[in-house]
Amino acid sequence: MKEYILDNGIKLICEKRNSTLTSFCIGFNAGALEETGFNPGAAHAVEHMVFKATSSKTEKEINIAMDEVFGFNNAMTNYPYVIYYGTLMSEDFIRGFHIYSDILLNPTFPEDGFYEEMKVIREELRDWREDPTQTCEDMLLKNAYSQRRIKELIIGNEESIGRITLKELKEFYNRFYCSNNCVISVVTSLDLVFIYETVNESFGKWKREMSLQQDLVYEKNKPGIFFNEGNVQGAKLQFCYGIEDLTWKEIMALHYFNIIFGEGTSSILYDVVRTEKALAYEVGSAIKNERGIKLFSINISTSRENINAAIKSVEDCIIRARNYNWEEEGCIYKIQKRLALKNSLALERSIEWCKKVTTCQLMYGDYRYAFSHETNYNISSKDIRTVIDRVLKNPSIQILSS
Repeated sequence: MKEYILDNGIKLICEKRNSTLTSFCIGFNAGALEETGFNPGAAHAVEHMVFKATSSKTEKEINIAMDEVFGFNNAMTNYPYVIYYGTLMSEDFIRGFHIYSDILLNPTFPEDGFYEEMKVIREELRDWREDPTQTCEDMLLKNAYSQRRIKELIIGNEESIGRITLKELKEFYNRFYCSNNCVISVVTSLDLVFIYETVNESFGKWKREMSLQQDLVYEKNKPGIFFNEGNVQGAKLQFCYGIEDLTWKEIMALHYFNIIFGEGTSSILYDVVRTEKALAYEVGSAIKNERGIKLFSINISTSRENINAAIKSVEDCIIRARNYNWEEEGCIYKIQKRLALKNSLALERSIEWCKKVTTCQLMYGDYRYAFSHETNYNISSKDIRTVIDRVLKNPSIQILSS
């Protein structure tokens, strides 16, 4: 692995692998969290608009060029960041990378393209809301928080999307798409000096500096049970617990805990909620440690008549977790091995490696957090019990049912 800092402040991180493919990811801290003073959805709309045209290419020419060289490419706006990424044959790296640099450095934000794309975004919003699991999470965040950006969808809502202007998107782009706010990662078999020279040729003369980001203030979740009707067969349940006060070691202890609590068919959640009580087909838990999100969540799909039993079963699972024999000989080692395997499998795909490295550098200022599973944090049974007591209390619980 090799890292470079370009003269204009761009961070480049490279990994050499034996493959005929090259993957790369270009990212900015320019997600929905930066929308203070902008309409919700502006960050996502900018992501769409940079593909509409550049000073040298029309949208059709961009699309044709991408199809010719990329086996896979995409872009994504999250609350903390926006990323642009793709995989292509290594022999086509220069051409493919120049396509993306042109899109990101020379967008023209055409007026006719703006009106077209806002219609597309409204359709995307409709599709988003047809997913009941996603809708349950969205309603939970809206009910659990009144101040944080995560209470609104990344994409925005009907009203905010209607208020977005082309001038606003240009202002957002100019404010946050800056050289000192950019991270690029590449996985390739090509010579890394050649990669650096190619990246520097495309991005090296671009210099636009962003002022320092303000520290986020994390609002505590509102405890309680919230019910909303939705277009769903049965019922969706989601619990959330804030983890914004945890240290990085405590986050790792939470990952150790969750291997036993909510991941896999041998987990406590699966064993109790699905196997023993037959209350759900889908059940699991997840850690969302992204900047500005910081939540531990539990998700259950059940029937309307089993809602109360499902909530009670989660309480039973937490009791079992507290009574679990974390001190058993070999327990911590087995968890560590499972965690390392899951993370290594995820990072084995070059494009996932690029996305993870880029986003960790953007969110935490250190890409090495992508490989925390390789770091010896000396997690003990005491650490796990402490994090259970710190996290698993005062949940916000969302019920989505017909």
